[in-house]
Amino acid sequence: MSQELICITCPMGCHLTVEKVADGELSVSGNRCPRGVVYAREELFAPKRTVTATARAARACSGEAACAPSGEARLGGAPRRVPVRSTAAFPKDKVPALLEAIYALEVELPVESGKVLLADALGTGIDVIATRSIR
Repeated sequence: MSQELICITCPMGCHLTVEKVADGELSVSGNRCPRGVVYAREELFAPKRTVTATARAARACSGEAACAPSGEARLGGAPRRVPVRSTAAFPKDKVPALLEAIYALEVELPVESGKVLLADALGTGIDVIATRSIR
């Protein structure tokens, strides 16, 4: 039995056909580069995804005038969410638990882009970082 995948490793988006051969190995066709074979193997046996989301923002200063940034987009005077992402592809079966952990975060402002907000998320060795500086 064969399985069809679209490789997302590069912009070419090769249409892969993956078949299991008798000795338990995979036969991959349709790939234009060797990365397609690696992608097909990983996608079938240990799928991973880069996770992007937003976390709640909390202000660590008193008074709106003291907190006002220069030129920041605002909703009701203060940013409400901080964009975040995983620093590497995360095991797909653990993504719902990671999102739950991210949504439970309350990020103290100001925050700099690249700051680790959740270290070693779910014991995977992958961090969750802020992707935007908010002052």
